[in-house]
Amino acid sequence: MKVNSEGVSSSRVYLPAGQIHACLLDFFIATFPHIDASEWRSRFDEGLVFNQEGEALPASHAYIPNTHLLYFRRLAREPDLPFEEAILFQDEHILVADKPHFLPVTPSGLYLHQTLLNRLKKKTGIQNLSPMHRIDRDTAGLVIFSVNPPERAQYQNLFRDRAVKKVYEAIAPYSEELINKLPMTYQSRLEESEHFLQMQEVEGEANADTFIELLEVKKPWARYRLSPGSGKKHQLRCHLNSLGIPIQHDQIYPILTPYQGYDLDFSKPLQLLAKEIYFKDPVTGQERSFSSQRVLA
Repeated sequence: MKVNSEGVSSSRVYLPAGQIHACLLDFFIATFPHIDASEWRSRFDEGLVFNQEGEALPASHAYIPNTHLLYFRRLAREPDLPFEEAILFQDEHILVADKPHFLPVTPSGLYLHQTLLNRLKKKTGIQNLSPMHRIDRDTAGLVIFSVNPPERAQYQNLFRDRAVKKVYEAIAPYSEELINKLPMTYQSRLEESEHFLQMQEVEGEANADTFIELLEVKKPWARYRLSPGSGKKHQLRCHLNSLGIPIQHDQIYPILTPYQGYDLDFSKPLQLLAKEIYFKDPVTGQERSFSSQRVLA
């Protein structure tokens, strides 16, 4: 992995056998048809495509199967996100960030520089930062990063093995019928739907569970405490929607609204917050606990 002066990490691409290309430029044009050919020529001219030894390659370089190349993404325009993240804790092992709504954790789609990862790299100068887990761009709150690559797997295994307790807060409609059942553990089976962005509940053995508690009532809304026992995509959003209380300002559940692109409505942040996190540090042996300083509206 290479990192440029703005803290953006390179991307990696594999050159498979069985393909015939006159040169590397032809391969990139064929592999990424959504990117204009002139953009790839420009990246080669500016030395933004490398071999694994870090040597910049020309566009005319031969296509060599079964090898990997590195390249830098570029975006002519990104959404402007006028919100600041906060660093709650940092030592030689981990960094704990408090993410605002709307800010993605890592680069994807329309976002490259305007991501939590790249902002933190620029702010701290630590180019080896790596998120140990993810939360949605729409969700605010805690995200933990590994500082040292040799320790990264130990921390990521905590999340894989469910050895981390995460607590969220959400604002959703008040339901008299549901309130009488709380606290409760809601279980269901979640799978991808025909819409890329949405999950759906299906028949079968449960693979997702959420412990739900009532914190506060402000009719017609209520504030809930959510403790996921599993880590399925959109689990909390999907579970509350299934209970008839979709999270306030959710643009995916129950109705998937049109993608906003660059024009974001900052007046309606999803009312979901990654509030607390607890785990035993696999490197230091310490009991770690962190709490977001953010408050839902």
